[in-house]
Amino acid sequence: MVLTDEELEFIKRELGREPNPLEYGMLDVMFSEHCSYKSSRPILRLFPTEGKKVIIGPGDDAGVVEVTPELALAVGIESHNHPSAIEPYSGAGTGIGGILRDILSMGAMPIALLDSLHFGYPEDQKSRYLFENVVKGISDYGNRVGVPTVAGEVEFDENFKFNPLVNVMCVGLVKKDKIKRATAPNPGEVFLLMGGRTGRDGIHGVTFASEELTSSSEIEDRPAVQIGDPFTKKMVLEASLEIMDKVEVSGVKDLGGGGLTCCISEIVAKCDNGAIVELEKIPLREGGMTPYEIMLSESQERMLFVIRRENIEKAMRICEKYELPAAIIGEVTDDKRMKVVKDGRVIADLPAKLLADPPVIIREAKRPTHPRETIRVEHPPVKEALLKVLSSPNIASKEWVYRQYDHEVQIRTVVKPGDDAAVLRIDGENGIALTVDSNSIHTRLDPYHGGAGSVAEAIRNVVSMGAWPLCIVDCLNFGNPEKPTVFWEFKECVKGMAKTARTFKTPVISGNVSFYNETEGVTVNPSPVVGVIGSLKLDNIKTMDFKGENEKIIVAGYTRGELGGSEYYKSVHGLVTGDPPRVKFEDELKAAESIHNIIDEFGDGVTAVHDCSRGGLGVALAEMSIKSGLGAKIDTSRIPNNCKNEHQLLFSESHGRYIITVKEEIAGDIIANIKVLSSVIGSVSGENLQIDGLKIPVDKLQETYHGVIEKYM
Repeated sequence: MVLTDEELEFIKRELGREPNPLEYGMLDVMFSEHCSYKSSRPILRLFPTEGKKVIIGPGDDAGVVEVTPELALAVGIESHNHPSAIEPYSGAGTGIGGILRDILSMGAMPIALLDSLHFGYPEDQKSRYLFENVVKGISDYGNRVGVPTVAGEVEFDENFKFNPLVNVMCVGLVKKDKIKRATAPNPGEVFLLMGGRTGRDGIHGVTFASEELTSSSEIEDRPAVQIGDPFTKKMVLEASLEIMDKVEVSGVKDLGGGGLTCCISEIVAKCDNGAIVELEKIPLREGGMTPYEIMLSESQERMLFVIRRENIEKAMRICEKYELPAAIIGEVTDDKRMKVVKDGRVIADLPAKLLADPPVIIREAKRPTHPRETIRVEHPPVKEALLKVLSSPNIASKEWVYRQYDHEVQIRTVVKPGDDAAVLRIDGENGIALTVDSNSIHTRLDPYHGGAGSVAEAIRNVVSMGAWPLCIVDCLNFGNPEKPTVFWEFKECVKGMAKTARTFKTPVISGNVSFYNETEGVTVNPSPVVGVIGSLKLDNIKTMDFKGENEKIIVAGYTRGELGGSEYYKSVHGLVTGDPPRVKFEDELKAAESIHNIIDEFGDGVTAVHDCSRGGLGVALAEMSIKSGLGAKIDTSRIPNNCKNEHQLLFSESHGRYIITVKEEIAGDIIANIKVLSSVIGSVSGENLQIDGLKIPVDKLQETYHGVIEKYM
């Protein structure tokens, strides 16, 4: 059990008695960090969550925002870190399954998946095994269900060798008048459980996710990993959408972490109601299951609907049509208690609110004492350094990953994986840009600016596509919150993220907190994964590749000598140290507004846009050449900066910067409309990337950038 002594005493006081074994199991699940958010709730209140377009904010299975006057987006993000560390294929696949059900629970049809993956270096055999099988798990599940995986990121670091992170984001589309909620407002209505049968897999999945891993976890905790079935999921998806379309449904909720205990207690407690669950009515996958196993099982592909009794037959016919097991397993009551009944006898009787709303814990936060080192490095020649950074697995092409995903199913994908963000078509005029980003090294070195910068980078990515940010979701991956230094990192990170979100007036509508990412004393790098959705007009889409000879290249934003935490330090010098870039919040906003406005005003006169982040200006320029096959001539003396040498200038990862290309004749007009320091720094030209006296053939850049990950797989 993960219940503390204090929580056990609290429970006994609330009940006035000792819980029985089944009740202890149910309370243990619901008081887990994974279900209760008992440590993070006070800190998460720092996020802005309201906005003109927000329909449903945090607290439901997913957030919902308006995207057109008729349509809304349901957006969610989840982690499946512990399961993927133990059983990477099933762990990743069921992570996909869980986030798809979250979106489905809002009444939405899932239209896109994105993933953020973090592993040890591919030279390590175990890391390679996890990486390969996680990607295969995502690919097999997403492809078979028919939802495209359109964007994502992969980060490699020695730290993730012990604590891999697998975060998945999903976006769904729903008519505004068809949105559903996880509620049970009317006593007397019944619970329809449909989809997969309940088995013994996934028991204690949430408590397993609320503890540190050990060297024995791979054997001992394997039963806590759920088993996915994408073919059943496809039927569940179709049947659920049909039930919600044809039957009056009061509430919908998927069965994920915590199983029936979590699903039913939360759905009734939200309306200050109670529930009776009839154990013998639940469709089981195997015989001899105990009440404890049934109530705590996290078997996949299950959905719960709250409906009126007169609609039972209609709903059951739809389930029969899709050959899905279904049963009425209980009803909503008005006594505010969750009761589990077996053969007419009550075997568990707990206040629904006690299960669904455990008390928060006010954790101690203490700044860690990291001695600051004096950094002295011998810089290699710029050409050697640029090629070395380009060939880092963190920078190089991720084509090995995304070519395994079907990113075109449902035929909405306009801009495919490999750009700053993906773009999906919503209707004939409107689209959305989607991205997911993080920077664990920056956050490790400075949690406040690392968190702020992760949000800023994600926003720059959608702005670069021609969009303006509509909403944010986040998945916050940290170590053990009981350690004051870990909790300080978490708190500072959220403060920084909230500051960027408030600066852009962009609400955080949903998210996930994953604590206890530790293995035998090794704490995961603090890793805030940020998803941003931007809205755009399809006519305004921009991409990063150079388009034509003689077009002018403009840098917008100021480059500071900020090499701390850079990919240059890491891949060239083996250093993870220094002060990472600081976010200049007002400049970040001005730069984004400027890029967005000039795209609107000058249209096709702006031919390419690329944000500048990991790897710095050198990598950003190289990527624009690599994608297009066109070279460029760059005069670094024209770049606005305070750098002391060319390595700082080319590899600093300062925030708030964009590189754009424009038609030659309007370059001056565009510069005049950029509200941050900017300059024409060169032009698209020839077959070489020429930076001052440095000249590298574009085909050499392409050769360096491609095939890096493939060498290991």
